[in-house]
Amino acid sequence: MKRIVLTGGGTAGHVTPNIALIPSLQKEGYEISYIGSYEGIEKNLIEELDIPYYGISSGKLRRYFDPKNFSDPFKVIKGYGEAKKILKHLKPDVIFSKGGFVTVPVVIAAKHLSIPAIIHESDMTPGLANKLAIPCAVKVCCNFPETLKYLPSGKAVLTGSPIRKELMEGSKTKALQFLGFHPAKPVIMVIGGSLGSVAINNAIRDNLDSLLEKYQVIHLCGEGKTEPALEGRRGYRQFEYIKQELADLFALSDVVISRAGANAICELLALRKPNILIPLSAAASRGDQILNARSFENQGFSVVIEEEQVTNTSLYEAIERVYKNRDKYILTMRNSAQTDSVATIVELIKESSKQ
Repeated sequence: MKRIVLTGGGTAGHVTPNIALIPSLQKEGYEISYIGSYEGIEKNLIEELDIPYYGISSGKLRRYFDPKNFSDPFKVIKGYGEAKKILKHLKPDVIFSKGGFVTVPVVIAAKHLSIPAIIHESDMTPGLANKLAIPCAVKVCCNFPETLKYLPSGKAVLTGSPIRKELMEGSKTKALQFLGFHPAKPVIMVIGGSLGSVAINNAIRDNLDSLLEKYQVIHLCGEGKTEPALEGRRGYRQFEYIKQELADLFALSDVVISRAGANAICELLALRKPNILIPLSAAASRGDQILNARSFENQGFSVVIEEEQVTNTSLYEAIERVYKNRDKYILTMRNSAQTDSVATIVELIKESSKQ
């Protein structure tokens, strides 16, 4: 039996792509283990799947001054020792790393033990953790054509991001029953991220009367951001977040308005959902969502409105434009090489396992 160790943590975005790979890896006969931090978000997510989980010490490497910069390197060194011990015990044929600082000691330990490691970079430009890990990897997967120029040419592979199979299996009928929507009227879904977006929420609500004349609206507002006064509006349903029914809501949606996190937009690509991206502003992030969104716009997958340019008029006009040209967007996404990421990455894993 082939053995693989998956690693990734710190945020859900560093875990869910690993989870998306698990069914296919099990089907290929791999025995799967997972290395993450002691108590990170990844621990519960992986243990729920009955995958053996091993925690190691993890320290963050910062580009700015912080007193923890003096202590965290020792955590990384400790994590390296723990990872090396675990890998010697598990004897995996290959490592797959989705990123996050917990993965750095794992990938370095794998290199020192002559275990091939494949890493995945979600954003347009590699983050610091992956920059440190790239020299130790045999392959580096990425989501965007533009990322290839930042990676070693012999290692870089454009794969897209692994998407959970169940997300592809939604039911329009179940969504209609859940929402109480009319089957003949088009549907817009708005996703502002787990915390929600005040700018997006306000623009949707300010436009609601006009939108509901033509569309029905699913509004995922973020925690604590629903508007009680709008409950009961025909054709409008708002939720803080959705988990169980998300695949069904995607299946029903004709246009999706979303933030531009790498995993989120790769899901839209895999689902071939015409979309409007409103990336997190550079003032509130390192600007990676803006780069992600512009790449998707340049490839013909999306329309982009930067947060500072979101107005009632600009958003409504973008919705009309995308809905009118939805078949063109769907066709462009269908022709993309990045829509079967799980199969592509599993093949890379199988090839590396033979080395």
